[in-house]
Amino acid sequence: MSAHKAKKQFGQNFLVDQSIIADIVSCIRPQAADNMVEIGPGLGALTRPLLKQLNHLHVVEIDRDIIARLHNDYPQEHEKTKLIIHAGDALEFDFATLDTPLRIVGNLPYNISTPLLFHFTRFSARITDMHFMLQNEVVERMVAEHSTPAYGRLSVMLQYRFVMEKLLDVPPESFKPAPKVDSAIVRMIPLPAEQILVRNEKLFAAIVSMAFGQRRKTLRNTLRQILQEADFAALEINAQLRAENLSVADFIRVANYCDLHGKTTAGNL
Repeated sequence: MSAHKAKKQFGQNFLVDQSIIADIVSCIRPQAADNMVEIGPGLGALTRPLLKQLNHLHVVEIDRDIIARLHNDYPQEHEKTKLIIHAGDALEFDFATLDTPLRIVGNLPYNISTPLLFHFTRFSARITDMHFMLQNEVVERMVAEHSTPAYGRLSVMLQYRFVMEKLLDVPPESFKPAPKVDSAIVRMIPLPAEQILVRNEKLFAAIVSMAFGQRRKTLRNTLRQILQEADFAALEINAQLRAENLSVADFIRVANYCDLHGKTTAGNL
């Protein structure tokens, strides 16, 4: 088949650096019996080395041209095919249809990476781990500690559910076409249900969003809809702090306190 041209609407940048590819596979440590699914296999940079070590691999791909290539390379009617192709948008894919426990990997399209990450949280109870290539700036935000510039809503909303670690830096020249940003590999491991301490996740999300909505303002201003001076005193939180100064555990305390005392936000009614 003819050479595939990267499509901007799908955020396609194809990984070509064999040394980086080997490093990523080494980080993933695929085992033959794993139930692994790759998001956006593209031209197969990760797909091929993974298939060498796996009994089977699921892939989710939206690009019709790439799907046609995959069908050509891995005929689905062939009884010995190891690749199971799911044509469609990963944002709409129901991962509950796949056997558990799941391992998810992929070079995520940078233009929809954050919505995808939140989509995966819906299935975290079915997932062992996830390894993703993302824009480095996004990975830095994901793993950031409180009271640092990169710490924000994304940090809190993922860290209360996952243990995360930045594993590798990936320079632009590792791709064709080369993106204008640096990339990185992150590992995400879902916390067991008993370690997720949030009582009301919808309220928690609303409070985090409210607090970071105007991140230069103090908590007294951003959370005034739900917390009064007496509440800050009861929580032993300085109302003059900003959202970025609260740890994930602090946000959990605030949300659980509000839930316990019947305090709701407009978006939580």
